[in-house]
Amino acid sequence: MIGEPGNSGGRTGNRPPAGSGEAWIEAGEGKPRVIQEYVPGKQVTLAHMIAHPGPELCRQIGVEDRGAIGLMTITPGEGAIIAADAAAKNGAVLLEFVDRFTGCLVFTGDVAAVESALRGAAEALVRVLGFSSEPVTRT
Repeated sequence: MIGEPGNSGGRTGNRPPAGSGEAWIEAGEGKPRVIQEYVPGKQVTLAHMIAHPGPELCRQIGVEDRGAIGLMTITPGEGAIIAADAAAKNGAVLLEFVDRFTGCLVFTGDVAAVESALRGAAEALVRVLGFSSEPVTRT
């Protein structure tokens, strides 16, 4: 376990990986302790469409099978509200879940509507608010 003497959690040296959002400090008696930091940026970290999901997946996540599921993760989390608005304006989708704390957004619709909503939401965040965005992906 990280933080126990003699165990670096698979890390080499005394430092966490660069860009990991972690910092090591001495916790007394020479024992390292890992501190995780959350530093929000303006970013669309996931914009993905699941085309033709199986009925079991739809049942498990609590959505109707309408042809496709759109998933987005946005940082900061409040950006999910803006993304939900932009998605709804760019495609005939049903907003299934919007979480302003985690930045998660889930919506459903036919394949064309979900793809249009994903692209429109990501483009609006980039163009209007200066977000960076990962490309829209599809399975």
